[in-house]
Amino acid sequence: MNGNAHALPAEIVNAKLISIIGTAAVFFGVFLSGFVINEPAPYELLMAGLIGVAFICGLKIPASIAPLLMLLMLFVIGGMIAMTQMADIRDTPLYLAVSFFLSLTAVFFAAVLVARPDLFRVIFLAWTLAAMVTGLLGMLGYFGLTGGRFTLYDRAAGAFKDPNVFGPYLVLPATYLFHRLMTGNPLKMPLYVGAILFLSLAILLSFSRGAWGLYFFSLATVAGALFIQSTSGAFRLRIAVMAVMAGLVIGIAAMVALQIPAIADLFVQRAQLVQDYDGARLGRFARYTIGFELAMERPLGIGALVFGRMYGEDTHNIWLKTLLDYSWLGFAAYLTLIVWTIAGGFRILFRDRPWQPFLLCAYTVLIGHVLLGTVIDTNHWRHFYILLGIIWGAMALEARHQRAAAAASA
Repeated sequence: MNGNAHALPAEIVNAKLISIIGTAAVFFGVFLSGFVINEPAPYELLMAGLIGVAFICGLKIPASIAPLLMLLMLFVIGGMIAMTQMADIRDTPLYLAVSFFLSLTAVFFAAVLVARPDLFRVIFLAWTLAAMVTGLLGMLGYFGLTGGRFTLYDRAAGAFKDPNVFGPYLVLPATYLFHRLMTGNPLKMPLYVGAILFLSLAILLSFSRGAWGLYFFSLATVAGALFIQSTSGAFRLRIAVMAVMAGLVIGIAAMVALQIPAIADLFVQRAQLVQDYDGARLGRFARYTIGFELAMERPLGIGALVFGRMYGEDTHNIWLKTLLDYSWLGFAAYLTLIVWTIAGGFRILFRDRPWQPFLLCAYTVLIGHVLLGTVIDTNHWRHFYILLGIIWGAMALEARHQRAAAAASA
C-alpha cells in the first residue's frame, strides 16, 4: 500500500517533467525557425532529433492527419520522378531530402498539437519571440550597426538568407498580436501596439512587396473575420474603431520612417508593381509562359532547379515549380493539399474552440502565402510547413471533438 502511494507521486513528477521537456523542445524548435542563414540550420538539427524522439516515444499520427502525410509524400515522390529526367542530378537528392524533412515537420506539428492542444500558445509565443529577435537583427543590419550582416541588397534580411522570406516570416506574429489587440486585455494594449509597430517597421525594411501585401491582407482579413464572427454590436464597434486606429498608427509610423531618404528612395523603387526583372525579355513573367509550355510537354518534369540553370532564374511561382521540379504527380498532390487545407480549415474557422484564435491567424496567413506563391517559390519555407501543421492540427482536434460529441449523444 505504502509502495503504491510513493509510486504514484513519482509517476506524476515524471509525467510533469516529460511534459516540461516536451514543451521546451517544441518552443525552441519553433524559435529556431527564425534563424536560417546557413543550411543545415539549427532548426533542422533540433527538429530532426525532436521528430525522431517524439515518434519513438509514442507520438501517434491520427487518422485525420493521414491525408496530410500521404499528400506530402506523394509530393516528394513526384520530385523523385522528375529527378529521373535529369542528365546530371547534382545536389537534387539533398534538395528532395529537405522537402521530405519539411514535410515531416508539418506532420509532426499537427500530431503534437492533437496530443497537446496547449502547445498552440507555446508555438505562437516562440514564433513571436523569434520574430522580434530576427526583426531586431534585420533593423540593426539595415541601419549599418552589424558590419554588413543581416541585410541583402540594402534590404533587411534578419537571420535569413533572403529578405523575401524574412518579411513574410514576421507576418504571423504581427497578425497574432493584432488579434490580441482586438480581443485581449485593454491594459495590455500598449504592449501589443509597441510590438506591432516594431514588427511593422521590420516588415517595411524588408522591402518585400510580397510581405507588404501579405501583411495588409492578413490584418484586414482577421479584422473582417472578427467583425463577422461576433454577434455583439458593442464588440463589432470595438473591432471597427480599433482596426481604424491600428491602421492609422501603422500608417503614421510608416510615413515617419519614410522621412528617412534612404528608406523613401528604396520604397519608391520597390513599390513599383512591375520591376525590371519582372517585365524584361526573359523576366519573371516571360519565364512563366516558357515554363508552363515546357511543363505541358514534360509530364514527368525536368528535375529540381533545372529551370533556373536553363534560364538564369528559378521559376518564382510555386505552381510552375511543382509542375517542373515535382512532375505532374507532385503538382496534383500539392494542389490537392492546398485545396484540402483551405476547405477543411474554412469549415471549422468560426467554431468556438479554445484553439480558434490560433487557427484564424494561421489560416489567414496561409491563404496569403498561397496567393504569394504565384510570384515566389515557397516550398522550402520552414514556417509554411508550421502553418500547415497548425491548421491540420486544428482540423484533427475538431474531428476528435465531433466524435466525442457523437459518442456522448448516442
